[in-house]
Amino acid sequence: MFSISPVQAMNFDGHNIYIKRDDLLHSDFSGNKARKFYHFLHHDYSHVTQLVASGSAQANSLYSLSVLAKQQGWKFDYYVSHISDFLLQHPQGNYAAAILNGANIINVSHLDDAENLVGMHLDDAMQCIVSSDPNYTDKNQILFIPEGGRCEYAETGIAQLATEVIQWAQDQHKNNLQVFLPSGTGTTAVYLNKQIIQQLAQLALTEVLIIEVLTCSTVGGDEYLRQQFAKLVDEIYFPKIINDGHKYHFGKLSRRCFDMWNTVCRSGIEFELLYDPVGFLVLQHYLNNNTVNATDILYIHQGGVLGNKTMLPRYQRKFSDTV
Repeated sequence: MFSISPVQAMNFDGHNIYIKRDDLLHSDFSGNKARKFYHFLHHDYSHVTQLVASGSAQANSLYSLSVLAKQQGWKFDYYVSHISDFLLQHPQGNYAAAILNGANIINVSHLDDAENLVGMHLDDAMQCIVSSDPNYTDKNQILFIPEGGRCEYAETGIAQLATEVIQWAQDQHKNNLQVFLPSGTGTTAVYLNKQIIQQLAQLALTEVLIIEVLTCSTVGGDEYLRQQFAKLVDEIYFPKIINDGHKYHFGKLSRRCFDMWNTVCRSGIEFELLYDPVGFLVLQHYLNNNTVNATDILYIHQGGVLGNKTMLPRYQRKFSDTV
């Protein structure tokens, strides 16, 4: 059982907001990965001998899954579409830590039948490989986790996050609260919104406590995010998507993002460099262009700062005049 993550006040661009410090939940299962993989730590998976997952070579989920597999004594195969030459020559961050935990990281583009996998979504390619590879003998002993932990199992831990948010709002008399978090696959945001709606209804608090979940896309745009939501829940549970009119390319270095990251880190809280800069840029635009004076903002810090070990040097090399 993870402890309840603390909430910390922060001044952001002249606005008083609150930070839900999910980054402090656990050193190995930081932030939304602690929530997403909570289910596997608290249910019986004694029949499982192997974990198979997919994602990027520097994903936060890669490291957290490697810890999960090591703890449970599972073999762990992790499929990626690309590994940079620099990372292969200089292993670091999530990639290096996962390898130390025993992760077998497989580059799909280097497989013998790679040409047959061209154009496939990485999750589909992973399933295709496993179904035809004789090394995967007993499929019933394999636990599959899709990219980013986007699966129904994630709801178990996110339900606990919803409970914590509701309890904090009650304790602090925050009767009109907007909860904001940037999204990749949108799994955390959509399950959080669903659970808050359902739990408020169960507690008969719908009329006295208003909690709205806001999110923004960091991958693929707003329509992509809605498509991801639709794979998990009914439309009535979709959180509100906001944007600042900019198109963000996931992982692409941006001066605006780097400047924002440096700004928010001066608060004394370290944020990560992939999602949080986009989140704060969109939040800044939202706060400066909407009447939200009567509304409190709770920003969910989803962790992932281990990835800064590789992202920060890239930013420093590109924008050396700022460091």
